[in-house]
Amino acid sequence: EHPGPHMGWFWAVNRSGGGVMLDMGCHSIEYTRWVLGKPRVKSVTAFMGTYVHHDRTKGEDHAYAIIEYEGNKIAMIENSWAKGGGVDDRCEIYGQKGHTRADLLRGSSLLTYSEEGYGYAVEKAGQTKGYTFTMFEEIWNYGFPQEMQHFVNCVLGKENCMETGEDGREVLKIMYAAYQSAGEGRKIEFPYDPPKVSKPIDLWKKI
Repeated sequence: EHPGPHMGWFWAVNRSGGGVMLDMGCHSIEYTRWVLGKPRVKSVTAFMGTYVHHDRTKGEDHAYAIIEYEGNKIAMIENSWAKGGGVDDRCEIYGQKGHTRADLLRGSSLLTYSEEGYGYAVEKAGQTKGYTFTMFEEIWNYGFPQEMQHFVNCVLGKENCMETGEDGREVLKIMYAAYQSAGEGRKIEFPYDPPKVSKPIDLWKKI
């Protein structure tokens, strides 16, 4: 969750294909698949709307989806371009005999107070006056060096890819189902073949 993308094309749905579900939902969806062992999807139910950035986009700036997986596993994802104060990236996992939660950025940052403000705190932080979460080793915490090293090792044949094109296709199907669910106001059952549309957001509303 954060206040919105840097680049203008993200907001133009005729170029991007959709709003925050396409921009950020892909990460949340695949994270749940990975944590749960990549089980098959049973259904997707989603809600979305444009609540803050009416003047910038016709796409959704907030989206919520419930993904039901086989094996009695349920994931709930929430993504937003409508939340100020810098990137907020959290997860909670509940099992039969325990639970855990992680604050992927703010949990490893410095809670800072400044009356005048200072240089840089964290990605998408609009200002640094008052209380802010000052990120230390931000790129490392995002995992960019680690994923690049994994990619290089895969190219060199030293490792097997943790994520494949098949994973990407499954994530796309779930996002298409989310748009269709929000557009039709119903649960989308799997197996699922997305309808033919020019862009995913067309399943939610015609642009």
